Amino acid sequence: MTTTRLHQTTTQIRKALISIAAALAFVGPAYADGLRPIDAKSIDLGGISGVAYYTVERDGFHVVATLTEGEAGTPIRVVSVLSPGQRVVLSTPVQAAGIEISREGDRVLVHSRNPASN
Repeated sequence: MTTTRLHQTTTQIRKALISIAAALAFVGPAYADGLRPIDAKSIDLGGISGVAYYTVERDGFHVVATLTEGEAGTPIRVVSVLSPGQRVVLSTPVQAAGIEISREGDRVLVHSRNPASN
């Protein structure tokens, strides 16, 4: 019975994430050079994928990334508060490159990151 509840909860979370991702994708288009608050950006790290967005708060820009492994993986949520000049890198040991989310002034940029360029 506990396994059934866990499966139902995981399924509900997965459906909620898909719904949120779809809704955020239609909020507005992302700029080519960065994101606007609440605009979602798809993230693909090989077998791990999801979406990222940010909100503007008093203590900084709150970047939220929700990621899952495949269709059956348990989703995780990563929240990072960025001040100007800060960045957060999302990567996996399987994929050499990652995704860097950085704040430059009042802009948030999302781009692929190549570890060889460090």
